[in-house]
Amino acid sequence: MRLLFLSTWFPFPPDNGSKIRVYHLLQALSQRHAVTLVSFAWDTATPEQAAAGLPFCRAVHTLPRDPFARSAFAQATRYLSLAPVVTRPIPEMQRLVGDVLTHITFDAVIASTEVMATYALQAPPTTVKILEEHNSFTRMMGDRYRAATHPMQRLNHWISWQKTRRYEAALFRKLDQIVMVSEEDRRTCEQLPGHHTPVAVVPNGVDCAHHRPGLAETRPNTLIYNGALTYSANYDAMQYFLAEIYPLIKRQAPDVTLTITGSTRGVDLSDLRLDESVHFTGYVDDIRLPVAQSAACVVPLRQGGGTRLKVLEAMALGVPVVATTKGAEGLEVVDGEHLLLADDPQTFAAAVLRALREPGPRADLIHNARTLVETQYDWERIGAQFVKIVEGVVGREGEEERE
Repeated sequence: MRLLFLSTWFPFPPDNGSKIRVYHLLQALSQRHAVTLVSFAWDTATPEQAAAGLPFCRAVHTLPRDPFARSAFAQATRYLSLAPVVTRPIPEMQRLVGDVLTHITFDAVIASTEVMATYALQAPPTTVKILEEHNSFTRMMGDRYRAATHPMQRLNHWISWQKTRRYEAALFRKLDQIVMVSEEDRRTCEQLPGHHTPVAVVPNGVDCAHHRPGLAETRPNTLIYNGALTYSANYDAMQYFLAEIYPLIKRQAPDVTLTITGSTRGVDLSDLRLDESVHFTGYVDDIRLPVAQSAACVVPLRQGGGTRLKVLEAMALGVPVVATTKGAEGLEVVDGEHLLLADDPQTFAAAVLRALREPGPRADLIHNARTLVETQYDWERIGAQFVKIVEGVVGREGEEERE
């Protein structure tokens, strides 16, 4: 088959969760089919290295622009719009996608995230259209509304939630297949008004050959949070951890340290309770090493959707994970067997100390977590699952046309 893959993020280098997912799905698709990639490229993207970094793609086309950077007018009027600002089509990308569609007849167009869905709809009516989404925004907006306490804030969040529900319901009806990363997201999609488009679950994964235990020597009493604070959910997680959990840990383990990875460019750190034991790495080329050196990975997330690559990567590297229920959401994990779950500061702090101090339970967590990712979350297995879904929907739509 000939496939057109539209990506919000240029997937090379694969240095954040969205890029990693796209990279491995492209690799899996390209083993059996001819894949053309069209993508925005900004920040750390290196489209000039496409031939070396994405050799499995038949062709690669990029637009050097950040799709999330919109005009001040667009931002100011976003509450008046029925569609999210980031889904408004950018003329240059419309022209690029249109040009590619003019020269090649594709069997299917895959839009990676709703940002690219509008461009997928430019394809002819007979072309299969698939949305490969990393989060259910309806679910995220609903969670945000339920967490709000101030009346005006609750009203604003409720309006955003309802607009998102209506937008996604209308969009999804125009597509032939939806792919989400978790069962929670799938259920939310199926509850949208007038829903009829099939929804499949293809979870996030980890390259178990690339991420393996023993890459670095463990440093005692070291914690890591492997998530850039430029993402609001990560910032909230660290704000909560540093204010309410970390002081409890330090009372019992005064020499403990915390490393936070990823860029902090443009992030106001003044609202974080920092001291000399908290270290920022900035952007790192190989996230495996700082994670592998750590004695435990903390994932105190309270917001966001999808599933967390940071959890899977730590598990694959042999690093015990302590997470909130939200942080481990969507993963087939068992508390006390694969990781430790805690949703209040005292319990979370106690779980971290247990992961740091108790060799027996620590070794069991490491072993069980590694076994889990090898058997259920390796990208080779997940990529094959995605390919099967794409082939199935193309075959299904082809049969319906012949009838």
